[in-house]
Amino acid sequence: MSVFFTRTGKRGRRTAGGAPAYNRPVDTVRGDPRRPIERVQPIPPSKSPVARGREILSVSELNGRVASLIESTLGPLWVGGEISNFVRAASGHCYFTLKDSGAQVRCVMFRSRARALGFDPREGDRVEVLAQASLYQARGDFQLGVEQMRQAGAGDLFREFMRLRARLEAEGLFDPERKRPIVPLPRAIGVVTSPAAAALRDVLTTLARRAAHVPVIVYPTPVQGVDAPAAIVAALGLANRRREVDVLLLVRGGGSIEDLWSFNDERVARAIHASELPVIAGVGHETDVTIADFVADARAPTPTGAAVLAATDRRELLEAIERKAAELIRCSRRRLRQSEQRLDMATRLLRPPSESQARRAHRLRELAGLLSNRQALRLGAAASRLARAESRLAQPPVAPAAARVEWLAGRLLRAGTQVLADGGRRVGTLAAQLELVSPEAVLERGYAIVRHVDGRVLQDAADAPPRTALSIRLARGELRARVEDGSPPRSAT
Repeated sequence: MSVFFTRTGKRGRRTAGGAPAYNRPVDTVRGDPRRPIERVQPIPPSKSPVARGREILSVSELNGRVASLIESTLGPLWVGGEISNFVRAASGHCYFTLKDSGAQVRCVMFRSRARALGFDPREGDRVEVLAQASLYQARGDFQLGVEQMRQAGAGDLFREFMRLRARLEAEGLFDPERKRPIVPLPRAIGVVTSPAAAALRDVLTTLARRAAHVPVIVYPTPVQGVDAPAAIVAALGLANRRREVDVLLLVRGGGSIEDLWSFNDERVARAIHASELPVIAGVGHETDVTIADFVADARAPTPTGAAVLAATDRRELLEAIERKAAELIRCSRRRLRQSEQRLDMATRLLRPPSESQARRAHRLRELAGLLSNRQALRLGAAASRLARAESRLAQPPVAPAAARVEWLAGRLLRAGTQVLADGGRRVGTLAAQLELVSPEAVLERGYAIVRHVDGRVLQDAADAPPRTALSIRLARGELRARVEDGSPPRSAT
């Protein structure tokens, strides 16, 4: 597996946990992912064997004196703060950290006192404790021995977490519909985390075991401290600009709520939401929940789980390929057997070309003989029908028919002459009758036809008042006249 570290060009201070807050100026690193990525050289011990002062104390004596000094100076007092890293041991003792925005102190509440609690302390609870300040001499740790505890409301960090979560959820940053699918077979995987984090080694070890063939590109960034959110946003933006991976893993190991607070930053949440590459969040342990888990396209309980989600196990892929190859071989063999069976059947049905030609020639001769016989039969039948028709055919009686035709022709001629004569006489009679009633004959006797100029025949003198223009038709010619005077018609007596 190839591992590439991307240079960002930023340097800074180390965080309180000892992890560098800047990226090492390394472009490419290849090798075993189980090897520590960065080693911090230990501080060499002092070369002087003589301690300053007259009295040389043992560590136990020193811690005892400091414990006595603290207990005598600070009596029981009330301290308010926020609970973090709360653990109830099997013995019944309770161990936790009491913190505020600027400092924290370890606390222990022994079983006899813890039994008197009227509530179940939880991560992020704001409490007030009556405690005795002391020093745990075995480790030299300053701590508070809690005698009493009472609730004082939710912690500031927890309230801020819930407020930001509600606001981003209302904006739709957590909607499942907008989450991008994770590529099952990525070409390359990007990891956004600190190079010195144990989470990176866990991710690289898991990817080397599951998908050694997939290159891994690391985008170094601090994951804890004041500058961590801006650096995480820059690393996500760099990965999206380069587009050299198919999925991004945003990982960090477990810790308290303040250790993981960089992943509750609004800038980081919006950078994950704006990322074009799918993001898998693997922050903390299974019980740790951050805003980044809700915004990311997939959430893994641990960094190792994020690596498992990002790449399919190589063994599963090989097993799937083997199954497909075996199935392909079975299908090929089955197809081959079926083809062999069809070939054997076709071979049995296949005849030599000479045999087929001989069979067709024999069939052709049979059809030729049959055609010849049918033609002979048809010719014989036609000859028989022709002979019978000739025998029935007789010489027609031409002479009597000719004589009858001449007689009919003479009769037709006489009848035609008579019809013409009769028609002429009838026409003369009708012409004489027509002449008697003809207007022209009336005009020849001196009569005239008087019309208005528009062609209407004038029949009544009342229809022609004075100065009426008239047209008078005579037997020969036509006159134009105008009425000067008129008299009414005389009545019949």
